[in-house]
Amino acid sequence: MTEISRRSLMIGAAAGAGALALGTAPPASAATYVKGADISWMPQMEANGYYWLTRSGQRQDLFTILRGYGINAISLRTWVNPSNSPTDGHCGIQETAKMAQRCRDAGMQVLLGFHFGDTWNSVGVQKPPKAWANMSYPQMRDALRRYVDDSLRLLKAGGVTPGWVKIGNEQNSGICSPVGSVSTPSQMTGLLNGAYDVSKQVFPATPVMVHLAQPQKMDSIQRFFDAYRGNGGKWDITALSSYAQGSNVAPIAGNMRTIQSTYGKPVMHVEYGGPVGKANQVRDGLRQFITTTKGFGGLGTFFWEPAGYSPFTGYGMTAWTSDRRPTAAMDGFLDV
Repeated sequence: MTEISRRSLMIGAAAGAGALALGTAPPASAATYVKGADISWMPQMEANGYYWLTRSGQRQDLFTILRGYGINAISLRTWVNPSNSPTDGHCGIQETAKMAQRCRDAGMQVLLGFHFGDTWNSVGVQKPPKAWANMSYPQMRDALRRYVDDSLRLLKAGGVTPGWVKIGNEQNSGICSPVGSVSTPSQMTGLLNGAYDVSKQVFPATPVMVHLAQPQKMDSIQRFFDAYRGNGGKWDITALSSYAQGSNVAPIAGNMRTIQSTYGKPVMHVEYGGPVGKANQVRDGLRQFITTTKGFGGLGTFFWEPAGYSPFTGYGMTAWTSDRRPTAAMDGFLDV
């Protein structure tokens, strides 16, 4: 299943059990709570002649528009050996490092997300990059460590210190399957701990995240973290995706609180979005997620690729439309 269709299906997912325990972290203040967006498509859109308008129709730099909504951080994905596809490729570390410099120059913090693949890895797909596909576990561990080290040192050489490093993307089933699958937890943990250790060597003060999807499915969350923690897994922040809408928001936000209290790491909501044609609903869900997660000490909320629009992409959960203007969904970041 493609990333885009997978995300579309997530909208309708039913919520699981509600929160069973309260989080213990202090509530995040308005000054410290992170409001973010993934805009990794931005360079490819610009290269194809796309640009952005404000709600009133004024052409403006995208970073300036985002700052107007209170956005203070940008999430950037990076792939190992990507294709030249505008929508499903690019985002190699050379391009990503240049984009990270633009984010820094715009006054934005950067969340750097490693997919450990050549294209989308997500909750249903965890394919290693082609160059690693036939490696043994020790070979893959060494290759992954070198890749993370090279990537982070490239950012450092460009004068960027990321606010966060995310090792893996929606890795409920592990990374680089089958070598790093959750069903081989010692190898999964060894790969991820290698990425963690290298990250800390290059940027000692930068928090490192592991990232899971679908917090409505607590059995999947528990399976990963019980295996990871049980094998000595290291992480500083639990990153979670949820695209829940309407009545699903409250119980899923409750599950986020339970995950935080159960595993002892603060939560960051790193992916959110909803149907572009239901902007008011998406706005309300965004506002509810921010209010609730801030209340239990969560660290922030990111909208995933809000600035994409047709015909560049057929992805239907952006917050811009083909008239190049933002929808009301972005208002969910305001006054919360």
